[in-house]
Amino acid sequence: MSSLSELLVDAGLSRERLDECRRLANTSGDSLDRAILNRAYLPEAKLLEVYASHLGYDFEGQLEGTKVPVSFIDAVPVHFSRNYNLIALGTSEDGALRVATCAPLEPQPMDDLAAMLGMDVEPVLSPRNEITTLIARAYRHKADGVNQALADVAEDGDIAGLASEISDAEDVLDVSNKAPIIKLVNTILFQALKLRSSDVHFHPYEDRTQVRFRIDGILYDMDSVPRKAHEAIISRVKVMGKMDIAERRLPQDGRASLRIGDGEVDVRISSVPTTNGERIVMRLLDKTTKAHTLDEIGLSEENRATFRSYLGFNHGIILVTGPTGSGKTTTLYAGLTEIDTTQKNVLTIEDPVEYTLSGISQVEVNTKKGLTFAAGLRSFLRQDPDVMMVGEIRDLETAEVAIRASLTGHLVFSTVHTNDAASTIARMVDQGVEPYLVSSSLILVVAQRLVRTVCKHCREMIPVNDESRAKLAELGLTPEDVGGILAHGIGCDDCFGSGYAGRTAIYEFMPVGEELRTEIMDGVTASQMKRNAIKRGVTTLRKDGVMKIIEGITTPDEILRVTQIDLDID
Repeated sequence: MSSLSELLVDAGLSRERLDECRRLANTSGDSLDRAILNRAYLPEAKLLEVYASHLGYDFEGQLEGTKVPVSFIDAVPVHFSRNYNLIALGTSEDGALRVATCAPLEPQPMDDLAAMLGMDVEPVLSPRNEITTLIARAYRHKADGVNQALADVAEDGDIAGLASEISDAEDVLDVSNKAPIIKLVNTILFQALKLRSSDVHFHPYEDRTQVRFRIDGILYDMDSVPRKAHEAIISRVKVMGKMDIAERRLPQDGRASLRIGDGEVDVRISSVPTTNGERIVMRLLDKTTKAHTLDEIGLSEENRATFRSYLGFNHGIILVTGPTGSGKTTTLYAGLTEIDTTQKNVLTIEDPVEYTLSGISQVEVNTKKGLTFAAGLRSFLRQDPDVMMVGEIRDLETAEVAIRASLTGHLVFSTVHTNDAASTIARMVDQGVEPYLVSSSLILVVAQRLVRTVCKHCREMIPVNDESRAKLAELGLTPEDVGGILAHGIGCDDCFGSGYAGRTAIYEFMPVGEELRTEIMDGVTASQMKRNAIKRGVTTLRKDGVMKIIEGITTPDEILRVTQIDLDID
């Protein structure tokens, strides 16, 4: 059998780097595999394959679709599973529990797990991100201690006085030795993060406080909290957000940082006074989420090619438009990832910075200090930029600075809140920008919406019935257009019983060519601009959605929910 050194060299690690990692491991106290990963000398999957071969373990590169035994979920606390990246994959032929791990040289957690379960465990090596994803899915529908935390709150006498403990970045996995109200809030937030929630609502009623999560754009009612705990919850969240807990009559904004294992989540907190007490909404922004590429955000081949061609322009404004939460920033980031930052100087000003991009200088808006979008953009012009991104054009000042930047040889990305591409042009003129400046600076307007995708775990192809036939007709389709069948999610644990899991975007691309420039100068209305654009071949949001129905990605219900009726151009 080959030695570990020979296996590592065969996998692509040079002997010089192997010696370097050995020295590093000896001086730092880390294991050899950690030293190699920290230096990024081998991909994690390749390294784990080597160790699996050397140690005689199985290697599982993908865990998607794996069903975790219910007995494991019931017996092993989620914080233990998450802290040590251990998750059961099933039982082997000899009766041992197969447990995935990404740390082949750390046997202690595996021994603790065997003692906890009272049975033999058999290590299986898997990449860390596969394990964490499976853990999140496996524990998704467990109560996560919310019921126990609620019971602790009910038993505790002085709940209002227990809300003040706070650290710089609260670890929501750490609920041991915490006051009941802190444990309750942390547990609710951990549950929200596992369910991929974008927002957490604490909605007060006369008799209770309703916790609600927004998942894939839809609000779901979760746990109800006794009314007597409401003030303590509000105080706790305000302390986390460094807000004034004594002020209950005015709206307030705050921000906090949460830790979940190694990851960090930025939280924006908003409170408003209502007749039943203060209402809190927390927006969760996962800093560890990677920026998507143009191939991952739902662009058709034609739109992808169009976008890439405009990314090569030296100057002009590319605007992405849509309502709040429609994925505009994600699309802009996907465009920025295509730009060669070794040859171009790229700067962004955002509110807040949602993803961290390497090779790009990112600035966060700070209105209290006078750092607005317009002020930041003005400063950028003195930083020798090639490409700039402005989080949003909210006012005339920002619009004028962005236009001036584009007219002086810079490519500018930004977002606007309008319903479609044509309305964006009208909005800029309504803000006070001269039509000739709009026509000479704009090069591309992209409208978009997010639609839920059919859950791949419970997806079925069902025949078109009378109900779906009527919906297809509303979209201008016949049953023959979809082959007589439609994708449908029957509902399962993975999709929260909704039949949908995850989202993709539908797009409306409107390049600003000579004809459209003339229309802008002539003051043509937005509706007429759209009619003319459709005649020129622009694919509307609804038509792009129809293509995703035909491909089986989403359903007629979703497209009808998020799009308006396209203008009749006959």
